[in-house]
Amino acid sequence: MERYAQYEHLKVEIADRIATLTLNRPESRNALNRKLIHELRSIWLDLAEDHDVNAVVLTGAGDYFSVGGDVKHMSDRPGGDFLAKGEIADPSASRRLLVNMLELDKPVVCAINGDAVGLAATVALLSDITVMADTARVGDPHVRVGLVAGDGGAVVWPLLLGISRAKEMLMRGLLIKGPEAERIGLVNHVVPRDQVLTLAQEIARELADGATWAIRWTKLSVNKILKDRMNLVYDASNALEKLTLKMEDHQEAARAFKEKRKPAFKGY
Repeated sequence: MERYAQYEHLKVEIADRIATLTLNRPESRNALNRKLIHELRSIWLDLAEDHDVNAVVLTGAGDYFSVGGDVKHMSDRPGGDFLAKGEIADPSASRRLLVNMLELDKPVVCAINGDAVGLAATVALLSDITVMADTARVGDPHVRVGLVAGDGGAVVWPLLLGISRAKEMLMRGLLIKGPEAERIGLVNHVVPRDQVLTLAQEIARELADGATWAIRWTKLSVNKILKDRMNLVYDASNALEKLTLKMEDHQEAARAFKEKRKPAFKGY
């Protein structure tokens, strides 16, 4: 466990060849700040080198999986400062997080115990198998705060839902509950919230006890599709998101969120 001692916002537990990762900022609904994004970027590399781990369960502490970025603090900084001083100071941080996750050959089961939003939804949906609470919601509402869905949503949603349905979800910034997410094929399993982690652990146990290299190389074979789509889509969508960070519409959305009112978008 020494290799995991540096993790602050990511709780890491290893037992019987299964690593349980918990996004551990419950006081902020597990919002993805700069530190947690860095830890999520690094954890997949550490797990790849840990020969005591054969499967991974990913979940969130408290009532949420993760609400994604911290919208409340967006209004406190001008758009130009976001790249230099903001919560996600490294503009390639989320890309490396997702690529490192896709490169991990060990199976990842995501226990979506509560709402999964934005980048957090992307992380959850890029897991190999998803188990979601029936009361939880999942979505990528970047457009609601005047931003392009640039940190992976444009990559994974069309692959899971098809282009037409994915565009509606992303362009309207919709959040949907577990039963609907299961019906349209976005997640694998939906169960009552108190059963989410149990089922995820049962699936992880099956995978950990299975034919190791057959499972790992099957995952890597399928993930070539995801990696190809990352190369095709991610850089353009992320660059466009950075442009919208500097627009007045985004600043107005952030102010409106903080002031608990509907934003008045101007189109620039």
